[in-house]
Amino acid sequence: MADESTVGGFDDDGGQAVVARRVEVGLVWRTSALAQALFICAAVALAAAMLPGRWQLVAFAAPILGVLSALGWQRLPSKMEVVARPAESRCFEGEPVRVVVELGADPGAAAVDLTLTALTGTQIEVSRDGPPIRSTAVVSAPRWGRYPLQAHLAVVAPGGLLTADAAAEVADVFVFPIAPAPSTAIPRAEVPDRLGTHLTRHTGPGVEYADIRAYIPGDQLRTVNWPVSARRGRLHVTERLTDRSVDVVVLVDLGAQPPGPATTATQRAVEGAVQVVQSALRGGDRAGLVTLGGGRPLWLGPDIGQRQFYRVCGAVLGMAGRPVGATLAPRAAVPPGAVVVAFSTLLNTPFALALIELSRRRHSVVVVDVLEGYPLEGETDPLLPKIWSLERSTMYRDMRVMGVEVVSWPAEVPLEHAMRLLPDPRRRRR
Repeated sequence: MADESTVGGFDDDGGQAVVARRVEVGLVWRTSALAQALFICAAVALAAAMLPGRWQLVAFAAPILGVLSALGWQRLPSKMEVVARPAESRCFEGEPVRVVVELGADPGAAAVDLTLTALTGTQIEVSRDGPPIRSTAVVSAPRWGRYPLQAHLAVVAPGGLLTADAAAEVADVFVFPIAPAPSTAIPRAEVPDRLGTHLTRHTGPGVEYADIRAYIPGDQLRTVNWPVSARRGRLHVTERLTDRSVDVVVLVDLGAQPPGPATTATQRAVEGAVQVVQSALRGGDRAGLVTLGGGRPLWLGPDIGQRQFYRVCGAVLGMAGRPVGATLAPRAAVPPGAVVVAFSTLLNTPFALALIELSRRRHSVVVVDVLEGYPLEGETDPLLPKIWSLERSTMYRDMRVMGVEVVSWPAEVPLEHAMRLLPDPRRRRR
């Protein structure tokens, strides 16, 4: 069993502060192969001394028994402390990160061998740039996710008669998905009165020409169109179209899926969510995230900036965000007038009900269907995929009637191309 704690520190270059994780690993001591061999030799010698005329073999077994009797006199530690810097590393797919793992205290006369391992599919290179109790691991992964780094201790007591093995997770490497560079189109909706980059038909501060009207007391003098005013003999001002921003909230369905194509499609759902968030933040909009289903549903309120992008990536991996206490998206997570873009296989009924509830709250809701084809793998009746396709089309129509637009996203088509086929949403007043 391991006890964890985190402390602050600095990296090896004395620069940016890092957080170290201290893990106390419990040791269970057992006799080593050397002690077992000595015990067998002593037992054979004593058994042979029982034969007539072989009593001299007792002198051979006596020193061995004396050595074995010293096992109970040794004072051995019950636990050892392992320190990892940094405790959590964040990178994108394919990027290497460096983690230093060492013992927290001098083991004394005991011999300690420290090795580092990671999950299957992780590329790890371990080097020892110092004593055997210090190792440096360079870790990279081709796929996003959480990759724990395990430390294995092989301890040999003084004299080599007792050994102990222990293992514990000492660090976490969080690999973020890479979002494609092209921007994804955001569904059109009525935007709030907030300065942004989306050109609207509303007049106000901006650069695009809208109209010319007569001067009204209170208009700013810089809006006066002097050439037109000179020709007409009275003051006229130029009206311009204003730019506004929109709130974009991305919903991701992380519920349990049947094995096969549906499970594979969940990965594309996360990648699509990150791409939409990146496009919204590049356009100056606020972006948030809500994950429903799974073991720990979370939500992250809309915000702007590059830091929000990393928060969203962390929330996808369960590193940040507030817990969701129900199967519906919290009202605080979806501000009034926000555009909702959901990614789902549309196999979970609670997730579909959550989308319909958001449509009833007067939100513009678009769901991207990441499931392609029949969801079950293996040999089936050729008629079943056709029936499945018909039922899928009927579900699309019913969801559009409820105010939820559905966009199919085939695997071979980029998301930005699939989103361009989205029609302009119409407000359905009921």
